[in-house]
Amino acid sequence: MMSRDTPFDVTGQLGALRRYARSLTRSDVEAEDLVHDALLQAYEKRAGFQAGRSLRSWLMSILHNVFVDRYRSRQAEARRIEQAAELQDPFVPPAQDHQLRLAQVRRAFLELPEEQRAALHLVTIEGLTFAEAAGTLGIPVGTLMSRLARARATLRAIEDGTSDKGGGAKPAHHLRIVGGSDGPSR
Repeated sequence: MMSRDTPFDVTGQLGALRRYARSLTRSDVEAEDLVHDALLQAYEKRAGFQAGRSLRSWLMSILHNVFVDRYRSRQAEARRIEQAAELQDPFVPPAQDHQLRLAQVRRAFLELPEEQRAALHLVTIEGLTFAEAAGTLGIPVGTLMSRLARARATLRAIEDGTSDKGGGAKPAHHLRIVGGSDGPSR
């Protein structure tokens, strides 16, 4: 019990508060957090403490209420997470298929002869016109178009499985080689 001289001797109640908190939480770390939060509330509400009342039971009551509030808060959070999980699409397409396909396209592109690869890169990836790409490579436009046609034919053959490099199995997706312009250069 508390003496009349020190009506708010909280430090004398720490042992009992810690024991009760450990009993509620079953964890030393959580018990310390619980006691801390309960003491904060007790100091904030100390003006409401009645001098004739048992300090221990008042503090235990605050500790218990903080514990119940935390428990309810955790339960509510768990329900919100569960509800959010139910709202999400349960099926997410696997990224492996896309990455495998990109690796196949990259490998086929890199297997092209250097002059075809350079022409195809400048036109399809960099977006240069035929004239710009031919100028960059220092070749006539007709030679560039011939290299592009051979590169596209090789890639189509790999895609269709008619090339030795294609492995004979037809992939699920088809390459679509686009880009370039037959229009005049700028």
